[in-house]
Formats: sequence, structure tokens, C-alpha cells
Amino acid sequence: MPKSVEPRSTEAPRAAKTTFRPLAEAPSGVVVVLAGADGAFGPATAAALAPASDALARAASAERFKGKQGSGFELLAPALDGVERLIVVGLGDGSEPTDWTRLGGQIRGKLPGAATEATIYAEGPDGPLSADEVAEIALGFRLRGYAFDVYKTKKKDDDSKGLDRAAFAVGDEGAAKKAWKIREGLAEGVELARTLVNEPANVLTPIEFARRAQELEELGVEVEILDEKALRKAGFGALLAVGQGSVHESRVAIMRWNGAKDKDAQPIAFVGKGVVFDTGGISIKPSANMEDMKGDMAGAACVVGLMHALASRKAKANVIGAIGMVENMPDGGSYRPGDIIAGLSGQTIEIVNTDAEGRLVLADVLWHVQDRFKPKFMIDLATLTGAILVALGVDNAGLFSNDDELSERLYKTGLATGEKVWRMPMGPEFDKLIDSKFADMKQTGGRHGGSITAAQFLKRHVNDTPWAHLDIAGTGMGSPASDINRSWGSGWGVRLLDRLVKDHYEG
Repeated sequence: MPKSVEPRSTEAPRAAKTTFRPLAEAPSGVVVVLAGADGAFGPATAAALAPASDALARAASAERFKGKQGSGFELLAPALDGVERLIVVGLGDGSEPTDWTRLGGQIRGKLPGAATEATIYAEGPDGPLSADEVAEIALGFRLRGYAFDVYKTKKKDDDSKGLDRAAFAVGDEGAAKKAWKIREGLAEGVELARTLVNEPANVLTPIEFARRAQELEELGVEVEILDEKALRKAGFGALLAVGQGSVHESRVAIMRWNGAKDKDAQPIAFVGKGVVFDTGGISIKPSANMEDMKGDMAGAACVVGLMHALASRKAKANVIGAIGMVENMPDGGSYRPGDIIAGLSGQTIEIVNTDAEGRLVLADVLWHVQDRFKPKFMIDLATLTGAILVALGVDNAGLFSNDDELSERLYKTGLATGEKVWRMPMGPEFDKLIDSKFADMKQTGGRHGGSITAAQFLKRHVNDTPWAHLDIAGTGMGSPASDINRSWGSGWGVRLLDRLVKDHYEG
């Protein structure tokens, strides 16, 4: 094992402290207010802004501001005691539903980079926003502010990264604090997932990844780490084959949150692909953009972030989170095209392409979870195939499933959270493409329908358990910047699955 020379981050990306205060308090510093159609303010906001009403009217006219959702303008040094800058953001005319989380991100994006404190008046034309609406704005506001710069020795103060505190002026402080407490754990879970994806592979080895998963024990999550000796004894042949060319040993982490009233009730399960770096192995990838393959563990990062979110809000559900962590490297000991291996299921697999490694990792972990825990369902997440980007681009994850109810719930939850999924076909005609002349199956089915044949391979390792596979190759890393994310690692899936559990599987 080589000596470690990599830098180790000693701090998490900083986040502004979120606080709440009464609407009646006098504003100060950088102030953000919300306006409806034609610039209409709520009563408390209008009263606070009264001394600057003429200047506001002139500025709104000059900017042709009509209160369109997400639009805005600002006044420097308005005629308000203690207020340095006033920013007005539109809520729209109410004809379309408001995405409060997105609005929070838009508000954060309008703050000047030098701002250290900001006050946001959480009031619309009809009065104070509800506690849940305020909390969703605060969630989007915080997520927009995430920046992974822990390895920079010279940091820029852009996109409000220097913000220390965000105070939300609300109608009911107690209710807002309670609603935020739930979202705060969710924000932390998304940020944790983003940080894991952003970490370089010389820092986030499988062993280090397992250690970070084990930190969830502080929240009451039971974490079991299987090292290579335990994996070999149990028969994780497919997963171990992928990692055998690396100097870094492979690991599996099993995370258990028992929050249901009946601690013995059947759990639900989430499984993540954790390939901390993917060279392609012997079937080595082209060098262009290979650095992005540090993010080939975004599925596992999502599962860890999700478990953090569920434990933080003490979700009333029994949940299993399982991740397989390996590094796929070319070496004299690497697995090869043409090899035949046996996975945990006992089925034999002909290796066709060592760059189709994620399905091997997932196959063993899925089999272990369904066999050991007998869950109500399993959902796996993986940056599995480039083919899914060709099919769906970067705004939807590919959804493959053997269960219509689970698929429908995922689809609708995706629309509600903005983390959208699109169901793809499966069937016998695709399944036969992975039949092998030499083993029970081939690991790939050729060029055509590559995402589908990958899903068919996974389906052979879930038995009759209701199951869904989310191919997040287009959404988990390097996806376009949005109103609530400016990070290369998006943390995609944490909000989707947290809402799925909350809406359908708690009780």
C-alpha cells in the first residue's frame, strides 16, 4: 500500500446559519422583500418600506418590474435606517403554483457576493407565508449557497459564499422553526451527498467512504462495514472482481434506521453504486474527461445523504441503506474480458467489458439486501450508463422497474421535487440479449439498448422483490447548474427519495 500523500479536508463546506425573527422587527443590512403582481407588498412589508416607497416605485418603473415569479431589482442605500441594500423579488400573480424551494435559490442568487448577513421578509401580498412555505424557501436558499472549496488556498467571495446568517422575518417563529428543523436535516443530507461526489478519489477511497458512512452512527443509524475478508467469506464475487486491480480494498456498508413504531416491521431499502474511481479497468476509458469518474459513486453518495436526512428528522420508517464501494483500476491482478465469475447469487457471469463494472457491484449488494432483509421494495441508484444520457439528457433519470405502483410513485414524486424520472421499457426481448454461451449471463448486451440491458442484468438479482433502478449518469454529476445547485456534484436523489418515504412509507 503506497504512503498517503493526499490532502485531507478538515472542514465541511460552510453554510450560512438560518434564523427566524418577527415581521414587526425593523429591517437592517441586506434586505429581501417579496412582491406579487404589479409589485404589491404584504401589509408588514409595506409598512417597513414606507419611507422608501417613492424610490421603490421609480425603480420598479425603470426596471419594468411586474412581479413575475423569480424576477427582481434592487436599490442601493435606500432611505431606510440601517438598510444597506434592498432587493425585491417577484412571486407572480398566483396563476401558477409557486416552487418555493426554487424561489429560495433565486433569492440567494440575487444577493451580492460581499453580503455577510441578509434578512428575507417571508410575506406575500396576502400576508405572512405559511411555515412550510418559509421552510422550503430556506431550503432552496441554503442549497443554492453550497460550494465545495475546501481544498482552495485562495477563495473567492462569489455567489454569496461568504454569507454568515440568513434571517427570515415570519409571522409565526415557532412554526417556522419547527418546519425548518425537518428541512435542515434534508439540506445537510443533500450537502453530504454533494461533498462525497465532489471529493477526489485520492481522498475518498473505499475505506474512507465507509468511514464517512459510519459517521451516521452519531444520528442513531446502525452501520455495519463489511471488509474484504467478510465479503470474500460471504461470496461477494462480482463486487470483489471489480476492485481486485486496485491497491485500495473494497468495502460494503449496511446502514439501518429503525424509526417505525414496530421495529420488526418489514423495511424499505435503498442501494447505491459506489465506484470511487472508474478507469474502465482493462477496457480502459479514453483519457478525455476521465477525471469526472471520481463521481461514479453518486448513487452511493445519495444513499448516505438520504440516510442522514431520514435519521435527522427521525423518519417513522424502517430503512436499509446499502452501498458497495470499490475502485476499478487496470493492474496485473485486474479482472479481464472473457473471465467468468460467480456473484453472491450463485449465478455465473461472463465478463465482456470491464468498464461495465457498476452492475456487478450492484448485483451482489442487491442480492444481499433482498436475501437478508426481505424488504418491501428496493430502489438502487447508479451512474450506470452513458446510454441514458443519449436517451434522456441531463434533466431526467432513467427509471426501470418490475413494479408499476412503485414506478408511479417515483414519477409523481419526481415532478413534485423537480428531481424527475422517466420510465424506460424492459422485457424478455431485452433480457435474452444478455444470455451467454459460456455462463448464466453476459454482463453486457451490446451497443443497442445499453441502459435497458444493464437494468435487465440487475433484475436477475432481485428475485420477486419489488424493485426500481434509477440510472443517474446524467443527473448525479456534472449536470447543468440550477436555481438550487451550483455544484458539480448535485446530490440528486436525496430530496426525491426523502419525499417518497415521507409521503408513502411512514406510519
